[in-house]
Amino acid sequence: MNEAKLQKDAMHILKLTSRTFYIPIKLLNPTLRKTVGSAYLCMRAIDEIEDHEELHPDSKQHLLRSTSKLLQHDFFDVAAYRELLKPYENLLPEVTLRLGDWLAVCPAGIVEKVKESTSIMADGMAKWVEKNFLIKTKEDLDDYTYYVAGLVGVMLSDIWEQYDGTKTDRELAIGYGRGLQAVNMLRNQDEDADRGVTFIPDGWSRKELFEYAEANLQKADEYIESITNKNILLFCKIPLTLAKKTISALHSGQEKMNRKEVESTVEAILNEQ
Repeated sequence: MNEAKLQKDAMHILKLTSRTFYIPIKLLNPTLRKTVGSAYLCMRAIDEIEDHEELHPDSKQHLLRSTSKLLQHDFFDVAAYRELLKPYENLLPEVTLRLGDWLAVCPAGIVEKVKESTSIMADGMAKWVEKNFLIKTKEDLDDYTYYVAGLVGVMLSDIWEQYDGTKTDRELAIGYGRGLQAVNMLRNQDEDADRGVTFIPDGWSRKELFEYAEANLQKADEYIESITNKNILLFCKIPLTLAKKTISALHSGQEKMNRKEVESTVEAILNEQ
């Protein structure tokens, strides 16, 4: 498949898998759009394995750990990956089945970083599947949110630096990822409970989870202060603003922002530029 077709496919799958990230990725310049789009899809590919409702935990661990190992090689063996997924291909979504394509779209100068971050994430997810997502302490919550979201922040920081030398604090980047993840946890708490998962440490109520989310979103505010590239800044501002507005909506008893609110929020950010 030629690169233009692959790139078009990547944006199409991105739109189907993430409403929150499709908008800011689409607004990036072509080089960054290609890089961030492919990186996001790689991580989404393994996230779909971790979250899958029909896969047995043993199968999830096997798939995640094996994918992690494949990503550690200089050359990603697409045939071996397809063979690994074969018994599960009827269950898994397209974004997961096509991990090799998303790596192929990624620019050569950054693809190794994307593979490394995705590999660490897959291994960390396998660890938490094995633990049955039993989060007992704040340290457990930090560890889990590091693997599923903080690593996204680290990978984005690597991308910004490779692109134009933009330097950002990796610890604040992790906080940014954790903040977005904690907002998702608050939003999906009932849904998660229905499938027998709770991400709230022992002794915590929803109040402490709100505080955890807000403390990490504060780190996200600090994170973007050091960014001077307007295109990168715009990308970072959109999910952060949407997360803050979602927290406000949850505080006032709404489940989440509606599509119209999302669109008007994005429009307001664009008008500020």
